[in-house]
Amino acid sequence: MPREGRAEGIRLNFSLRQKISSWGKLAELILFPSFCELCSSFLEFPEERVICRSCWESIKPFYSSCCLSCGRFFEGRGEPHFCLKCLEEKPPFSCHRSFGRYSGKLKDLILFYKFNDFWIIGKDLARLVHKTLVKKEEIWLGLEIIIPVPLHPKRERKRGFNQAQVIAKELANLEKVKLVEGVLVKTKNVPPQTFLQLKERENNVRGAFQVVKKEKIRNRVILLVDDVYTTGSTIRECSLVLKKAGAKEVRALTIAQA
Repeated sequence: MPREGRAEGIRLNFSLRQKISSWGKLAELILFPSFCELCSSFLEFPEERVICRSCWESIKPFYSSCCLSCGRFFEGRGEPHFCLKCLEEKPPFSCHRSFGRYSGKLKDLILFYKFNDFWIIGKDLARLVHKTLVKKEEIWLGLEIIIPVPLHPKRERKRGFNQAQVIAKELANLEKVKLVEGVLVKTKNVPPQTFLQLKERENNVRGAFQVVKKEKIRNRVILLVDDVYTTGSTIRECSLVLKKAGAKEVRALTIAQA
């Protein structure tokens, strides 16, 4: 076959493959329509998975002054400073930072992620948070280990996954830092913190965590990762246990704070 004929045949085959691929995608969309789980909009772009582009773009970080230690957001811009609570009693972690407020679309997204087994959202959340907070040296400088806040085994089996673990693993990949699992464990299957008051939350998690294989965290700088920071009781208890087990420094990062 002449060279021109072969070239024309290749172009026709490529065009045919493109059409078949397009028809396949069209058939998939017609037979298996997919809609955003937050706003019910049709997912029309290839990169959209579970949540539409518009909803992701509506989720913004909360730019505000915050406590230099616990990371609690202050109203207004101002300069970062220590809050009264941290001045009165220094927390066992050196600093905590959050991406945004636990409200609006961000709250809806976290709740959907936690209770609907769409673990892929955790990776997207981790990338969103990392992109915003990557320049925060108090979080990343000198970091050696990332540890997720653990769930009790019974709770994890019921939920199907640990939401903090997915986020922590993606952050570890992005920062090229070691993810350490199975060292910080939850030994008590205590009730969820959601409907408890401050003192109840503190009592609820007291003694609920334990460190095994202490040599893996001894003299290490650790980043503790969770999804939501409300009163800080869980982060405080985990940090206290890690420090008692020999950690050099514990920092904390959450997606949102209530």
